[in-house]
Amino acid sequence: MASELHSPQEIRKHIRRLRNQLTPQQQHSAVDNVMNQLLQHPKIQAAQHISLFISFDGEINTQPIIEALWQQQKSVYLPVLHPFSRGNLLFLRYTPQTAMKAHPFGLMEPKLNVNNVLPTAELDVIITPMVAFDAEGHRLGMGGGYYDRTLKHWQRNQTYPIGIAHDCQQVERLPRQSWDIPLPEIITPSQTWKW
Repeated sequence: MASELHSPQEIRKHIRRLRNQLTPQQQHSAVDNVMNQLLQHPKIQAAQHISLFISFDGEINTQPIIEALWQQQKSVYLPVLHPFSRGNLLFLRYTPQTAMKAHPFGLMEPKLNVNNVLPTAELDVIITPMVAFDAEGHRLGMGGGYYDRTLKHWQRNQTYPIGIAHDCQQVERLPRQSWDIPLPEIITPSQTWKW
């Protein structure tokens, strides 16, 4: 049981295994439910600049969400590792024509082009990935702290973070660190959590 796991590494291993055990039908249903909630969300409807991520390792498949946002004429941005500021992210505009390259962790990301960079504070919504979350809005990522650094001052600007995850990614309580940034909202296939 996830509540019996104590270290972040144990939780990550357990939840990633659960996530990868979802059937293709469960994954498809999860995408539909999360996408419907997102597209009806007032923050998404009002937004023009939205950051997402390319999913992997059993995460909610973001490609249908990205394509739905493109159909609504929204500008979509993807995170890339900042080339000069270690541990930080840049957000690059993503279109069907964007040239992609392999990321060191095995993901695909846009090739760096300064003309496509949008300052983080100008993003309307940052849809964040996670490995696990708890009932108080705390999220556990892959361990790099990239999103914690990115979201550190989100309340000072127009940017609103929304986490997306499978229901199986919820745990009773996550271990906390002083730099962890809880989210105001997490959307799963079965519900929207708000704090």
